[in-house]
Amino acid sequence: MDVPDAADACSRVMDEIGSAVVADREFLERVTLGIIARGHVLLEDVPGTGKTLSARSFATALGLEFSRIQFTPDLLPSDVTGTNVFDERDGSFSFSPGPIFANVVLADEINRAPPKTQAALLEAMEEGQVTADGETHALPDPFYVIATQNPVESEGAFPLPEAQLDRFMIKTSLGYPDEAGEVEILRRRAGRTDRSPTVERVLDPADVADLRAVPETVRVDDDLLAYMASIVHRTREDRRVEVGVSPRGTQRLFEAARANATVAGREFLTPDDVKRVAEPTLAHRLVLTPDATVNDVEKADVIADALDRVAVPTVEPPEA
Repeated sequence: MDVPDAADACSRVMDEIGSAVVADREFLERVTLGIIARGHVLLEDVPGTGKTLSARSFATALGLEFSRIQFTPDLLPSDVTGTNVFDERDGSFSFSPGPIFANVVLADEINRAPPKTQAALLEAMEEGQVTADGETHALPDPFYVIATQNPVESEGAFPLPEAQLDRFMIKTSLGYPDEAGEVEILRRRAGRTDRSPTVERVLDPADVADLRAVPETVRVDDDLLAYMASIVHRTREDRRVEVGVSPRGTQRLFEAARANATVAGREFLTPDDVKRVAEPTLAHRLVLTPDATVNDVEKADVIADALDRVAVPTVEPPEA
């Protein structure tokens, strides 16, 4: 699969999901970027905006196995990863996989689980494996986590620590639909007895594996590598920021930017690719100073200022 083929596949996937989910194209593109860039996505939205439907629809359109985990305060790490079960017949233990053993895992309301359970996802999200009682078990490939959290409810919630947030390539939200979108939701609800919104399979697992390899072929000039590094360093020098973007965040910016070029059907990276993914890729990795927090400084504004302060390189398209 080459870049034009990958762009066409991504477009068909997003078109199919858009037939069932009322969401703007930018949201669908951001979730798609996470998939093809081998990252994970955090959705921060109020209840009822379609997060679960979106995750399930992506899994269906991609032809991947889907699993949903409802995070609650009493959820244990073994409830997520699985555990060894004793077999009375032969006196042996065998591993019983948990719900995390799927291609697309929806970690619903992840901030409702205690830190111990949240940490059960760290190894899985970073290394694609689970360790139980000293034994390592590989997760399915591809493996992709879509986590959700409610930003307006704090009772019975455990905010994600910075180390956990840093594991997510992209943080985004659906937001409320516009008035036309709300009308469309009502229209679909009125006709639900005749036809429920459904998503058809567009790709299969082999196609997804090929698709995720395509961004590796996107050409990136040295000037753009320096451009991305300068943006990240600006976040570390900003007086409003206590902890800037980590080197892991720099790599995720690079990977997401290449994925954006792929979705756009380009075989080379441009500054616009970097600008388009900078905020959803970097903002959630920042830790603001107490003064900035009190003054309601937005993390997105810090990223926007960094983009404004760094000189944009000129990139020439490759010769045909």
